[in-house]
Amino acid sequence: MITHLRGKLVEKNPTYVIVECNGIGYYTHISLNTFSKLPNEEAIFLYTYLSVKEDSNTLFGFIEKIEREIFKLLISVSGVGPSTARTMLSSMTTVEIQQAIASGDVAKIQSVKGIGVKTSQRVIIDLKDKIIKTYGMDEVSDVQSNTSKEEALTALEVLGFTRKQSEKVIDRILGTDISMSVENLIKQALKNL
Repeated sequence: MITHLRGKLVEKNPTYVIVECNGIGYYTHISLNTFSKLPNEEAIFLYTYLSVKEDSNTLFGFIEKIEREIFKLLISVSGVGPSTARTMLSSMTTVEIQQAIASGDVAKIQSVKGIGVKTSQRVIIDLKDKIIKTYGMDEVSDVQSNTSKEEALTALEVLGFTRKQSEKVIDRILGTDISMSVENLIKQALKNL
């Protein structure tokens, strides 16, 4: 597999570049993010991903390694091909994609041309844990914090604490760290009750 290209920038367009390496020109598909960050110098370096199909071999280029990694994660989802992943990387930055997946923002992912509700949900279901673990993203969303709060309150009630008293303590804890896991939320609450 071709993992990167270092060479002379022969042609630059919003959707592709041609990079000459040792006399061979590589036609490389790129996202708009990569296009906007490409230097105006002749010598460039691109991380690449070679998509091999029955009828074609397509080379995709990325200015940053993180963009290639997000691309590879996206195409691992059923229903998301290389073209859709490139469109997604053109519509949003890698950070926006990570945040949308980590927070479960179906509407944000669905706003990308070619991605419907089911595909958007599948992207979140398949990649949420990977994004959170691999890139250290926090699950920052009201839905998640409300779910954690309810689970923690239920657990504390089972342990014999009143709901009203527990809710005050949990609200105070969530005020400092909204992304806290249920387990840590319960542990902190027990220390303060």
